[in-house]
Amino acid sequence: MNFVTTASAALALLGSALIAGVFFAFSSFIMKALARVPSHEGIASMQSINVVVLNPSFLGVFMGTTAISVLVAVLAVKGWGTPSAPYFLAGALLYVIGTFLVTGLGNVPLNDQLAAVSATDPAAVAVWEHYLERWTLLNTIRTIAAAGAALALTYGLIKGG
Repeated sequence: MNFVTTASAALALLGSALIAGVFFAFSSFIMKALARVPSHEGIASMQSINVVVLNPSFLGVFMGTTAISVLVAVLAVKGWGTPSAPYFLAGALLYVIGTFLVTGLGNVPLNDQLAAVSATDPAAVAVWEHYLERWTLLNTIRTIAAAGAALALTYGLIKGG
């Protein structure tokens, strides 16, 4: 295992772990807390979160981990036959598919639907109830994928010596 592969896997591991922690917090208690307040308050809070999350620190880690995971996947395929390659490829794919793609294809469209409603409109309650259930399910999938990526990358680094 060369320095570039090791450093890339370590960065992907760190990013995956950070993102897993953020997503874990949402599935574990943030969404549950938002579900306990009146719908209009939960909607307005989540709408605010969805705006504030689009910042350099979160997006840098989220998108940066996606990019570095793609590199790790390429390096794993190029270095196939090394003890760490299957774990690096698995970790990279878990992050890219289970975290990045699930976000883009699932969570973001739900965020867009929620952004389109007025928190005080009575019709927004149905949107919110669907959002809470579906978004949290998808977020839990993202959490498991990011944590699984971190675990696979960790094992790959251990196997690579």
